[in-house]
Amino acid sequence: MSTILFSHPSCLAHETGWGHPECADRLRAVMRALEAEDFHYLERAEAPPATREQLIRVHDPDYVDWVLSKVPSVGHNVFHLDGDTVMSPGSGEAALHAAGAVVAAVDTVLTGGAYSAFCAVRPPGHHAEPNHAMGFCLFNNVAVGALHARVAHGLERIAVVDFDVHHGNGTQAMFEKDPGLFYASTHQAPLYPGTGAAGDTGVADNIVNAPLPPGADGPAFRKSFAEHVFPALEAFRPELILVSAGFDGHALDPLANMRLSEQDYRWVTEELARLARKMCRAGLVSTLEGGYDLYALSSSVAAHVATLMIN
Repeated sequence: MSTILFSHPSCLAHETGWGHPECADRLRAVMRALEAEDFHYLERAEAPPATREQLIRVHDPDYVDWVLSKVPSVGHNVFHLDGDTVMSPGSGEAALHAAGAVVAAVDTVLTGGAYSAFCAVRPPGHHAEPNHAMGFCLFNNVAVGALHARVAHGLERIAVVDFDVHHGNGTQAMFEKDPGLFYASTHQAPLYPGTGAAGDTGVADNIVNAPLPPGADGPAFRKSFAEHVFPALEAFRPELILVSAGFDGHALDPLANMRLSEQDYRWVTEELARLARKMCRAGLVSTLEGGYDLYALSSSVAAHVATLMIN
């Protein structure tokens, strides 16, 4: 079965201002990498916008309305939601299509339209909390997709695995009190946002954090998954696995201090695909989170998607 790529041109119109690391060039680099000959058979689809109903399954309705009300109307002005998280006139549409991409990917995979999906979108999402934007994130794209899988497809056990170098505090906050939702994260600690302690277990051992020290390399990353994340994921027995695919743990990334390579991302993708085949109704749905060196990001995404296509 196939792999499908979801994206939308509006994700390039989310302007964050000069010098901001979460810039449109990130997505341009990713899309160029996925135009290579190796991806000739990668299916492609335009992401629809998420609906308000889909967003308020994970976010407070007043928060959703507030964010969309703060979209600047014209020009090149940006509105700062916090010191790092900004909005431009194109940000509202970008955020809606970023969340909508994961919804559409879930629908496609769960109805047999593809075995796996990758959402090349921005802004990212895993730091967005139920009523708070932060860390470059407006809406929590992966959580919106997870709750859609429950409501629209009747799934009872849904897992998110996050290998971004930063802990997905927003996803954990949305999942930790719901025994039918599982969240696992490897991340550098100490590092922004300062959450993700190994002692956080959730209401039903459904939260697994495996923090790694600055300078952690590929063997440490793989050991952490093998000893902590994969056993807990197998014990949870999900019906669907979603991936918060951040590539800022790469050795070249300027915002962190881990020492991962493309081969480490290829390995973790292969292992997650193997577990999905073993346990789940369908394959993987993956969505882009961080990654701020353009070469490292594009080559790591290429490794990730190429691995999805053969697994």
